[in-house]
Amino acid sequence: MAETAVPSPLHETHPEHAHQFEDKEQQREAGTLGMWTFLITEIMFFGGMFCAYVIYRSLHPHAFELGSHLLEVKFGATNTAVLICSSLTMAMAIHSAQVGKSKGTIIAFLVITMLLGLTFIGVKLYFEWYHDYLEHIVPGFGFMNRGEWGADAPQVQMFMVFYFFMTGLHALHMVIGIGILTVLTIMAARDRFSSRYFAPLDISGLYWHFVDIIWIYLFPLLYLIGGRYTTGGH
Repeated sequence: MAETAVPSPLHETHPEHAHQFEDKEQQREAGTLGMWTFLITEIMFFGGMFCAYVIYRSLHPHAFELGSHLLEVKFGATNTAVLICSSLTMAMAIHSAQVGKSKGTIIAFLVITMLLGLTFIGVKLYFEWYHDYLEHIVPGFGFMNRGEWGADAPQVQMFMVFYFFMTGLHALHMVIGIGILTVLTIMAARDRFSSRYFAPLDISGLYWHFVDIIWIYLFPLLYLIGGRYTTGGH
């Protein structure tokens, strides 16, 4: 009678263990490396925008200061606090899976993170961008030159171009992040995560924290450096 082959413990598989990896640890390391590689390309992408902004700001400091005065620091600060809280809840979701908490706990932290992300986008769209549209300071959509700007008006408009482009791309990354969190929530609801397997949460957390860090740089660069916090409202 032929003997039944017994699989080697070295190649023992997990339901979430892809066949091309020797074990779960190798799969997790490969996923983490892949995410960091992607984030490096994102750093270069956003870094190019930051460099362009700094160059134009150095060429037209007064105009960019005037442009900064058009932004509402209270909304930027509110969104900063919202994203910091979202990073905390994302970390708590990962920690909950690591220590084997119930799927309900993981789902709760993921949903709170998504709600905070949606709050950020809501504040940006309704309280900032819509207000800017009503104030006629959106480039290409009825931008209105204010008399006190004088010859600096074109450069003020350039500042607003940078503002909408940089914050718009950041908001797009937030939307993508919320989509990722939606998938993670569905996976958690199907009880796919445990203390033995939480790699998707861990890797997605890197992306979410990266998006939050980008805003940490955008907030002072756009809202504060121009002196808006010392001159009052517009």
